[in-house]
Amino acid sequence: MSKICDYSAPFQKFKEWFDEAQAHKEIIEPTAMCLSTVGEDNKPSSRMVLLKKYDERGFCFFTNLTSRKGRELKNNKNVALCLYWGALGRQIRIEGEIEKVSQKEADDYFASRRRGSQIGAWASKQSHAMRCWSDFERRLDEFTQEFDDLQIPRPPFWSGFRVKPQYIEFWQEGEFRIHKREVYKKLANDGWQVQMLYP
Repeated sequence: MSKICDYSAPFQKFKEWFDEAQAHKEIIEPTAMCLSTVGEDNKPSSRMVLLKKYDERGFCFFTNLTSRKGRELKNNKNVALCLYWGALGRQIRIEGEIEKVSQKEADDYFASRRRGSQIGAWASKQSHAMRCWSDFERRLDEFTQEFDDLQIPRPPFWSGFRVKPQYIEFWQEGEFRIHKREVYKKLANDGWQVQMLYP
């Protein structure tokens, strides 16, 4: 049996669970989430990224646009996210479409990164073949010198994406694998249909 709730309901629940994960001492990186994309060959690809911000518009992460995930996101906007906090016995699955964050959002987040990470963003040809590690070290040195004593701008090939959810599932671990699963499905009027699933 399902019910209808307003647009903010799943985000309120997400905040409650996320806040608990951030406060839990055993969870080293509560923002870590698995991002799954689809390539031009229709094969899935997954990797861990970090959740950097979220609100009722969606869930944001940042990346090199020329990376494998950047290229796949350009060709197919459908993605899935999964956050798992084993210490709490909780998992959140999110499915939806991506959109680019605004230039200001990308600039603001890039400016908040540590300087070494900013230089790394310029130096890395992410996901492309590398002849040897010293080539990367040389590029790091070159960009370190180039931006010596300067504010480092955001690279034109680096930005962020917002996952606009259409499906959010909250999974709570139970004894004897009798888990609780609550699913929110987006409706045309921006509300959500909520239903429980068998474990």
